[in-house]
Amino acid sequence: MPDPSHGDSLLVYEPRTYRNLVKGQDLVPFTVEVRETDLYIRAWQNLTEEAEKCVRRCRALLEDYIARRPEFKTSLKPLHVPPDSPPIVREMAEAAAKVGVGPMAAVAGAIAEAVGRELLRFSPEVIVENGGDIFLSTRTQRRIAIYAGDSPLSHRIAIEVPPEKTPLGVCTSSGTVGHSLSFGSADAVTVLSRSTALADAAATAIGNLIKDERDISKGIEFAQKTAGLEGVVIIKGENLGVWGDVTLSKGSAPVAELRECRE
Repeated sequence: MPDPSHGDSLLVYEPRTYRNLVKGQDLVPFTVEVRETDLYIRAWQNLTEEAEKCVRRCRALLEDYIARRPEFKTSLKPLHVPPDSPPIVREMAEAAAKVGVGPMAAVAGAIAEAVGRELLRFSPEVIVENGGDIFLSTRTQRRIAIYAGDSPLSHRIAIEVPPEKTPLGVCTSSGTVGHSLSFGSADAVTVLSRSTALADAAATAIGNLIKDERDISKGIEFAQKTAGLEGVVIIKGENLGVWGDVTLSKGSAPVAELRECRE
């Protein structure tokens, strides 16, 4: 939860009831809900109107495209889209193609980043959370704790994000928490990328690989081979795998006590 020494703290992939517990004082919190899209946003001022307009615009583009090409919504494999497709459609398709999943695996991250970049016109700092997928651009160090369901590592580690590494996407997929489709059983796969759509799609793809703790190295190898990823954290039970430009901080237990695999 909030730690003044780290500027701010957010929980990744926890049910939305946690939002009432986030108490950071340096940014103004507000929410935007448009049908299935439910965003928790922080910025220098309340930008609800601007954010809602952006969400509606993104959703209209996606819904219109899906009406003409329904497989874009249902495919579990990458799809080619024409070069004149809406930017958000191309971004989702390109991200999904890099990691071998369907384009809708990137939708939450793509919308979070679209809204975040729009709000940067009005606020020099923005954090947008969309169902556990986060876009952030900040002037101070932020601390993102990882919620991993019933894993003993849940809440015990956090990712430190310094301002020079933002804008950044930090997205989480889980096979044991939430309602998102996953063919794996990871408690949490958190991916960092400059592209929030890619982070979202990659979290799904890596999560699909994790059936038990022995698959953590397989997930790390996948991340290493995927261009555009900054890092990944994989949690399965009491096991932790980390790769890339990721700085972990202590939660309620010292990170040194955790069984960590860093390759």
